[in-house]
Amino acid sequence: MDEYGRSADGEIDAVGHAGRGNPRNGGKGAVGAVGIIAARVLRVVAYPLLLLAVVSVGAAALVLRWDPAIVSPLFLIGTLMYLALLEQLIPYERSWHPGKDEWRWYGVYFLLTMAGSGLAQLLVTAAVGWIAADERSHHLWAEIPGALLAGSLVSYLVHRLGHTSALLWRLHGVHHVPQKVNVANNGVNHVLDIVLAQSLVQLTLALAGFSRSAVLVTGLFVVAQGYFVHANIDVRIGRFNHLLASPEQHRLHHSTDLSEAGHYGSDLSCWDHLFGSFTWHPGREPAAVGLHDPASFPATGEIVASTLHPWRRRPPPGDPAGPDANPRSSTTT
Repeated sequence: MDEYGRSADGEIDAVGHAGRGNPRNGGKGAVGAVGIIAARVLRVVAYPLLLLAVVSVGAAALVLRWDPAIVSPLFLIGTLMYLALLEQLIPYERSWHPGKDEWRWYGVYFLLTMAGSGLAQLLVTAAVGWIAADERSHHLWAEIPGALLAGSLVSYLVHRLGHTSALLWRLHGVHHVPQKVNVANNGVNHVLDIVLAQSLVQLTLALAGFSRSAVLVTGLFVVAQGYFVHANIDVRIGRFNHLLASPEQHRLHHSTDLSEAGHYGSDLSCWDHLFGSFTWHPGREPAAVGLHDPASFPATGEIVASTLHPWRRRPPPGDPAGPDANPRSSTTT
């Protein structure tokens, strides 16, 4: 597949290059050439600019003592706006753009996800808030990598359990129902799945005694990475895939082909290497994304049914088509 093979459906995108199918006007002459060059440049600088934003905002927040309760949501909004713009300018697959109904569904799920995140934070604060250090006992630049590695490992393990445990899959599988991967449906989650995952990560960081400054900077990176890997953007990071998670890997994670659906890390890819769930190689792309067995979960638009899915009556033992079947737990990596 060439550099632009999945970027459009025969139209000229917002930066002027022609995608698949029959290109219409705008792909010729100086304007089209400038657009193609702009697209190539944007594909190269898009991710470094996001990482630069993480470093800049994190440094400013520490130096100027910004309130994390204000910095974090504002950074999340800025990240969403940036990636949503990139999805229009350099899309990986135009057919993955949300439709009108999907925007409404995704909006509801996003609010549920934010509610779950807030609940997780409240639970951890109430339980062990006194443990987290106000002042760091170690150098900040030593704390930040430690907090990132610790939180990333717990996140990886919880995510992998969400695929291998039939009980937890009934929660996590809601996220895999959409047959497209984009920034908007990154928020399609069961609220209890979010509460469980984020509570365990935050609990680990609190018990380990990382300072609030280290947790803030780490959190900015995790937010940026979490939405970046889910973005419908035609960006490739090459050899950095072996260190950092990327959209290339996460599309494979959502693949209907279980042999390639590894990649449980959404920030770092080192745990996938260590635990044998790294399946990416240059040029590998999923033929389709979504559930291996779509009938095992309610459709994304059935929000109430999806929320109640974990408590649905289980099928008789041995029924392979029942809702308790885990269509992604047999992944071999």
